[in-house]
Amino acid sequence: MFERLLVANRGEIAVRVMRTAREMGITTIAVYSDADRDSMHVRYADEAYNLPGTTVRESYLNTERILEIIKRSGAQAVHPGYGFFSENTDFARAIESSGVVFVGPPPKAIEIMGDKISSRIAATAAGVAGVPGTAEVLQSAEEIITFGNQHGWPVAIKAAYGGGGRGMRVVHSASEAADALSSAQREALASFGRDECYLERYLAWPRHVEMQIIGDTHGNIVWLGERDCSCQRRHQKLIEESPAPDFPNDIRVQMGEAAVKVAKACGYYNAGTVEFLYQDGQFYFLEMNTRLQVEHPITEAVTGLDLVELQLRVAAGEPLGFAQHEVTHRGHAIEIRLNAEDPSAGRFIPSPGPITRFDRADGPGVRTDAGYEAGDAVSQYYDNLIAKLVVWAPDRERAIARAVRALHETKLEGVTTTIPADLAILTHPDFAAAQHSTKWVEDRLDLSALPVGPTANDTDTSPAPTEVVAEVNGKRVAVKLFLPDVGPTPASRTNQTSNASPTPRSARPQGSTSSSGSGSGNVTVPMQGTVVKVSVEVGQEVQVGDTVIVLEAMKMENSILAERNGTISEIKVQPGDTVGTGDVVAVIS
Repeated sequence: MFERLLVANRGEIAVRVMRTAREMGITTIAVYSDADRDSMHVRYADEAYNLPGTTVRESYLNTERILEIIKRSGAQAVHPGYGFFSENTDFARAIESSGVVFVGPPPKAIEIMGDKISSRIAATAAGVAGVPGTAEVLQSAEEIITFGNQHGWPVAIKAAYGGGGRGMRVVHSASEAADALSSAQREALASFGRDECYLERYLAWPRHVEMQIIGDTHGNIVWLGERDCSCQRRHQKLIEESPAPDFPNDIRVQMGEAAVKVAKACGYYNAGTVEFLYQDGQFYFLEMNTRLQVEHPITEAVTGLDLVELQLRVAAGEPLGFAQHEVTHRGHAIEIRLNAEDPSAGRFIPSPGPITRFDRADGPGVRTDAGYEAGDAVSQYYDNLIAKLVVWAPDRERAIARAVRALHETKLEGVTTTIPADLAILTHPDFAAAQHSTKWVEDRLDLSALPVGPTANDTDTSPAPTEVVAEVNGKRVAVKLFLPDVGPTPASRTNQTSNASPTPRSARPQGSTSSSGSGSGNVTVPMQGTVVKVSVEVGQEVQVGDTVIVLEAMKMENSILAERNGTISEIKVQPGDTVGTGDVVAVIS
């Protein structure tokens, strides 16, 4: 077993990995961007090293700098977490070429399965059928139109080198194809460093069921059970559970065996997840995620296994130590993602800013995996997942009740969160009856009664240095230090937030954000972010609901819409500009 582990990630997954490593007596090494200088994962690690820059591409996707830190820190192994470089073949090869262990599958397996196109080909060759789709990279919108006319609308554009719903767009008609492809490519590039996309048929009412597998370097591969991840918005998961409800055991066994076939077809070892769509008693291969999943804790809860420990032991060359018939399941587990988003009216608008209060739930069968504490700030530059609330109970009914109780106990203030939407899902009769699908949240769940959250504070969360004169070994030197914020106390910040009047917003479709100008003609933005596209020009006629700009915030694209008819008389931003809450980006006269 190696003694020094570098975790090439941030947030709750970095903390999660470090916890198990600490139990195993392994020294943990963190990396951090300028914006993450005092983040929870940095404070928790035994050692921490800076990745200069703020954006993902400047910092966490900087291979050369990470390799330098590996050498400097003496790390013997690297855990990539999920997202970022976790499914990047070049990164895995670079780590192994430096003589360091990559805690994940072999690079060749990532190359086959990390690329969603080649994974479809490999799964088909292994006898596992997938959703009808393309087996080559999209080159133009015309290909989308041809596919849609042949297979029927809607169709789904998906990122070839990523997951988690990033870089996925549903296209309902030929007129949407060009804009959807551009948007998917931008988001894929921002999230995964590559913009290749492909096409799939979009099923009418599927459930998203995935199978956890684990394999060692001695040829042993087992499936550990399934997770139902059907409660989604923007093709990103909100709530997951294990085992899948109303799911026949014979289908479970067939799916598990299919997952093992797919893994063996690419010489896989370490932890991985094979994802399927399930509809009308049939399941279809969707993709394989060659990494640890966000929702892995619910598999741990029902199996009693520590997946991170298994990952580390497999990476060190140890055998699994158990066979398929020895895998047992007990009870029911549910995971709820606590995201910094305003879910009112079903819009799920990113809500970056400082967390002024974070009281975690407690009691039997409750676990919270968090990447933040009170006083930390959720940055606009990264994913908005604050924490994961995981509950276990002897059966599904009691697990739902426990999840509801734990959500009511959880107090998260300073940013708007998805907790109200989570409660709406868990208490809905459709969820209790397992009648939901991947489209249920967006198409049928009524979130119109949810209160509008407070407008996020327009505060730069990047720490600023303080110049200090010090005497080192008798020599007077001036150094810049990043000191803790000693400004307003959490209590006073809470009072300031609670006294602020929230800015009302109109209900808009998923993925779209109305301006908060209430028809005044000033198109404003409701969040911090970066302008990635200006969709209008001066002199252009617009109508209510037309997209004015596209804003990227917390790794999601949001369309800022016109709230009145008229003519664009002024555009105040251009692609690449950073804007803050309430900034006027255009004027309609």
